[in-house]
Amino acid sequence: MYKCHTQSAKLTFHIPHAASLKDKRQVCLGLIDKTRHRFNAAVSEVDTQDMHQTLTIGVAVVSSDFSHARQSLDEIVRFMEEHAEAELVGVDV
Repeated sequence: MYKCHTQSAKLTFHIPHAASLKDKRQVCLGLIDKTRHRFNAAVSEVDTQDMHQTLTIGVAVVSSDFSHARQSLDEIVRFMEEHAEAELVGVDV
């Protein structure tokens, strides 16, 4: 029987320089594209779509090994924190 382990996180970023939803969208799409190209994970904006200085992104990883899934998720969170044009203010795993 195949075992499937999932790990997910909700990341909240603050974008102080975003004066409009267009500014936020540029930060959001850039970060999501970079993350999707580097990792095999599901990444999407999941909340606060109408708030121009707050970005909430959901990430999900699926693996047959729990420790691999968790390690991958931790690596994705670090990558997003380093490559975002915004400040990571919260992570809910």
